[in-house]
Amino acid sequence: MTGRAADGAVDPSVLPGRLAEIMRPELESVADEIVAEIRALIPEYRRPLDGPYGKTIKAGVQHAVSLFAAQIADPSASKQHAHEVHRRLGQYEMREGRSLDTLQAAYRAGARVAWRRIMEVGRRSGFSSGVMSHLADAMLGFMDELASVALDGFLEAKARSTDALDTWRRRLLQLVLERPAVPPDAIEELAQLVGWTTPKAATPVAVRPLHPLNPAQRPSLDPDVLAELSGVEPRLLLPGPLTRERVAALERALPRCRFAVGPCVPLDAVADSLRWARKALALVDEGVLTPRRVMWVQECLPVLLLHADTALAAQLRRRLLTTLDGLTPRQRERMLETLRAWLDAQGHVLDMAERLSVHPQTVRYRMRQLEATFGDRLREPEARFELELAVRTMPDRIAGPATSRRS
Repeated sequence: MTGRAADGAVDPSVLPGRLAEIMRPELESVADEIVAEIRALIPEYRRPLDGPYGKTIKAGVQHAVSLFAAQIADPSASKQHAHEVHRRLGQYEMREGRSLDTLQAAYRAGARVAWRRIMEVGRRSGFSSGVMSHLADAMLGFMDELASVALDGFLEAKARSTDALDTWRRRLLQLVLERPAVPPDAIEELAQLVGWTTPKAATPVAVRPLHPLNPAQRPSLDPDVLAELSGVEPRLLLPGPLTRERVAALERALPRCRFAVGPCVPLDAVADSLRWARKALALVDEGVLTPRRVMWVQECLPVLLLHADTALAAQLRRRLLTTLDGLTPRQRERMLETLRAWLDAQGHVLDMAERLSVHPQTVRYRMRQLEATFGDRLREPEARFELELAVRTMPDRIAGPATSRRS
């Protein structure tokens, strides 16, 4: 028996059945080793494995090694599921913006690891060189088969893409925003592929459509703008500082959108800047910031800082404002309104009267209530600072006891 079928492939039926039982305890560790080898050798795969990306890679490798062992035990075992997994893996790689060479390199790395492990298992188990040769041929043929299936998936996804360049550019933007940061070489390689000059610093822009965007309509953006407008959190990235002229161009290109412009930062800090910009848009929704067509994060940094941890701010309010819990909602609102005016006017009665649109005598009456409620805390700098923080982190109009308010 030659061990080869009519088409030249190795017939797994010539391999001893007990070989599958010997291999099964190795499957989990060899799958982990293959994933580690791929990530060590190929920079594009050095991202954290706890998200969808990592699950996809691990699933592909685990299905491959499990199916190979199953076919050694039963050559008639179905390959359909494994083929579907690797076809989707090829499609995923295309959508993620990785190259065909990168995909093929990953399969070659996996084959090398599997080859080494087979040689180790064979030597420990005392199999003959003929059996080991058949097993190695079967493994290499199997890996080639899966690589071919993944290639088909890659090409299918590419064929369905109406504009491959847009896919690569969206992938580049995602790489810049990855946390933990991906290796700079991976960003530079993809930037060269799409013709984007990697800047030392860039400006992210969080986009809020005020009306649904038409997915079939492409906005007329400058070539150096990276854009992702189809997701749940649309965003743009522009190299260097954002000038007023470029903002005007964005307004023309996306006429029914609101923009929050993050600070211009080094490329490895863009994710933080974008996060601040998104927070600014959220604070507009909550009524904390005044709605504007274009919001500059640099102009509202103190507000963002105060609202960076809403649960902590709520805890501070609960600690400081529990003395108001016995008041009616209207009394409590008036007390907080007076406290805010007192802090804003630094205790000046006439300024407070103007801010509250009441008579100075009314202010003096309310001040006596404040002093009776808060006592020495109004005169102690640290306590007064805490009160101001508590007031600044709540909406303009407050009702209900402090312990039940959300920030």
